[in-house]
Amino acid sequence: MGANDLLYNLAVPVVQAPMAGATTPVMAAEVTRAGGLGFLAGALRPVDGLAADIAEVRGRTDGPFGVNLFVPGPDTGDPAEIAAYAERLRPDAVRLGTGLGDPVWGDDAFAAKVDLLRRDPVPAVTFTFGCPEAAVISGLRAAGSAVGVTVTTADEARTAAAAGADFLAVQGAEAGGHQGSFDDAEERTVPLLDLLAQVRAAVDLPLVGAGGIMTYEDAARVRAAGAVAAQCGTAFLRTPESAAKPAHKAALADPAYAATAVTRAFSGRRARSLVNAFLRAHDAAAPAAYPQVHHLTTPLRAAAGAHDEAGSLNLWAGTGHLQAEAIPAADVLHKLAATAEPGWTP
Repeated sequence: MGANDLLYNLAVPVVQAPMAGATTPVMAAEVTRAGGLGFLAGALRPVDGLAADIAEVRGRTDGPFGVNLFVPGPDTGDPAEIAAYAERLRPDAVRLGTGLGDPVWGDDAFAAKVDLLRRDPVPAVTFTFGCPEAAVISGLRAAGSAVGVTVTTADEARTAAAAGADFLAVQGAEAGGHQGSFDDAEERTVPLLDLLAQVRAAVDLPLVGAGGIMTYEDAARVRAAGAVAAQCGTAFLRTPESAAKPAHKAALADPAYAATAVTRAFSGRRARSLVNAFLRAHDAAAPAAYPQVHHLTTPLRAAAGAHDEAGSLNLWAGTGHLQAEAIPAADVLHKLAATAEPGWTP
């Protein structure tokens, strides 16, 4: 299915962002059933788990949906810096009654997941943290998938277009969670509307705008700026279909957590989070080492979630997070499309 067929024919021009640890097959299916484009987060999932997620979505809807993968980067983490960061985090581990994870590099079974998606294709596949080789894109396209790449600069957009991408997810600085840049050397600070203009001038591909979109008015501005659809993640985090921890959902609506900041503290890669005690304590010391730091802090974050301790959780959130509502995903979608009605059901 080509990008034009997929994106231009959505009843509701909204893409539900793939959020590792929060997106569920139920969320993706409900968004698709309600007229948008649901997505699964294939990153940080075992291959068999991703296959099961795909099968579950298909069991819930016959509409289009997508899968997102992280493109693995090189192992450039400094072992001494990672070890020093581990020592810094040991008191947090003791306080939470847990240990630290093994800070190893890995490629998240990237090749095996691509092979799965070629053998069992889904309507859309997108990539974050880089642009895969042209052969990967052409193979997925030959299998019948529309292929998208997340970009944060005009140069990244040109690279993705040259590699054969069907469409681009243009991620502005307002976005919650990891910045999807091809490299993590610098924080991305360009607002979405400005970035859309830059990318639109650089390439001739369908664009999906992502970053801080919480309302119909936000989505309308993004489409007026040249995007085919709006991609929303934080707007879905408080829904009952979200797997975000209860403490995360509560913090999104808590004025005490109004501020967000971009940090490497939780994963070793820049990501926008609500500002909490862990971020304040460790942001400046966190090394640039993904996924090593992600693995290192996984037990800490799991224990914090189990204890409902928002102060030590990675509270991924976009800049408009206080507008997120604890309502079903389908209702979020239709509010974004300004079509919600009392008693509406999908």
